[in-house]
Amino acid sequence: MMKKKAAGLFMASFLLCSPIPASLHAGNEAAKPQSKNLIVLIGDGMGPAQVTATRLYSKTILGAESLHLDGYYVGQASTFSERGEADGSVESGVITDSSAAGTALATGRKTYNSAVSLSNEEVAMPYASVIEAAEAKGKATGLVSTVRITHATPAVFASHVRSRKNEAAIASQMLESGVDVLLGGGADYFTAKDAGGKRPDKTIVPNFEAKGYSVVKDLAGLQALTAKHDKVLGLFSRSHLDYAIDRDSSSPSLAALTGKAIELLSAKPEGFVLMIEGGRIDHAAHANDLPTMVKEVLDFDAAVKTAMDFAKKDGSTSVVVTADHETGGLSLGRDNRYELNIDLWNRQKQSSQVLNAALEQARTPEEIRKFVQTNTSIADLSDEEAHFILKGDGTDYEREGAYNAVISKRLLVGWAGHGHSGVDVGVWAYGPIAELVKGKIDNTDIAKAGAKTIGADLDAVTAGLQAKYWYPKFKITPDRSVVYPAKALAAKLGASVDWDATSGTVRIAKGGTTILVNLKDGSATLNGQAAAYAVHVEKGTLYLSLDAFNELSGLNMTWDPLSERLVLKAG
Repeated sequence: MMKKKAAGLFMASFLLCSPIPASLHAGNEAAKPQSKNLIVLIGDGMGPAQVTATRLYSKTILGAESLHLDGYYVGQASTFSERGEADGSVESGVITDSSAAGTALATGRKTYNSAVSLSNEEVAMPYASVIEAAEAKGKATGLVSTVRITHATPAVFASHVRSRKNEAAIASQMLESGVDVLLGGGADYFTAKDAGGKRPDKTIVPNFEAKGYSVVKDLAGLQALTAKHDKVLGLFSRSHLDYAIDRDSSSPSLAALTGKAIELLSAKPEGFVLMIEGGRIDHAAHANDLPTMVKEVLDFDAAVKTAMDFAKKDGSTSVVVTADHETGGLSLGRDNRYELNIDLWNRQKQSSQVLNAALEQARTPEEIRKFVQTNTSIADLSDEEAHFILKGDGTDYEREGAYNAVISKRLLVGWAGHGHSGVDVGVWAYGPIAELVKGKIDNTDIAKAGAKTIGADLDAVTAGLQAKYWYPKFKITPDRSVVYPAKALAAKLGASVDWDATSGTVRIAKGGTTILVNLKDGSATLNGQAAAYAVHVEKGTLYLSLDAFNELSGLNMTWDPLSERLVLKAG
């Protein structure tokens, strides 16, 4: 997803964060469970204006006074991430992306944009999610989304990578995760990639089947599942599921996915934890497509009803609902007019994403007018508006962005841009968890409250993961050697590093072992004897190959090239 650059100091974000509720001060250690089951619903990109717009639509067009969400409102959460490097540039963290926000919601820890449940360090450490902590207690678990199941939000609950873009690794880790029910899109990302980033014709779906997963691909397959199918992989699209406005009868709604996941997981006597994401709210808001976005929030709201209905009947289920961030900077009202043309919000027949293929083929204002009239019934497009759509809006969204800008003006709504914003998001809850997330909280409190509610120990499971895997930054040299930052990794191993600029040498020592690197000629010695380590210096940072660190520490670490991590102990 796109990320908006913040225009202030990161420290300012702490002014937005109120104290943690007293009930969470005791930490993450396991407590007496208050609920057997936990359901977490996340509306990706669903800020306050997105919810209000959908409620107004529901009241004006559908005749319903409120959303299903409304009766469970308990407060709001801050969403900022940590300052750090994302995709080659340093971002302030005041405005989060989905993976950093998802990490907070899943693990109770802050991190940098792009990170998937890892710490914000050169040698990053994994953080356990409430799903992983639940599995340690023997509970069943599930992930449901309308986007790729390897996308940022589901990924943070069941995988750990330095970059959310590494979706092949996320798919592979989901195979090993133990998550019982996986329902979403992303079939293409269940094809393995090698370390060079190439994609051979090798699917990992048979590996899921070998582990007992039933694989389904459409609504009929979903509906045919019964409680005897205790492990399920549902891949309903090559990438994301279609928008609600564009779906055909073979595509399941989020409520249908939610209901089936609850049916399957609730058959397990130990209880379950389930995360459900309305992922395409964010995509429609990124595109500034309000009518499509509203239908996505309604789709999500129906899933909330399904979850709440189960929780009320079950009597031992906590439900918490929130968003990871707001997308688009949506404003309800614009141009100094005290109006909203809500009656126009229901005219659009297809999403702008679907219409965009036709828009890109248009060559004349008349063609643009025809497409707009067919899709929205707006028949009075001006020459200025038609030419603006032909030209594009000057962003990556091009004609689609321009189309949505024109339609938004007619609808009397505004957008700050195509990225995220830093506003607080709503929190809704039912069951014992509600008391732990009421008022003004931070997004990290939701994971802590969830773990506390089911009696899971996030810290203990995190410690187990960190004893097995480390995730260092790394470089690949011209001769294809993988090298790691010497100072950071040596420090993590308890070694000292001394850089002598005068002699051009770096001395790394631990106990009776000393590695000396000559920066001038790239040579290295181990306890005075020549050593064939790969040596690389880039922007003042020394990198060494893994054999150097194994000899320094006496460990036998191995490199997992797909997940880009060091394996300290076999899984």
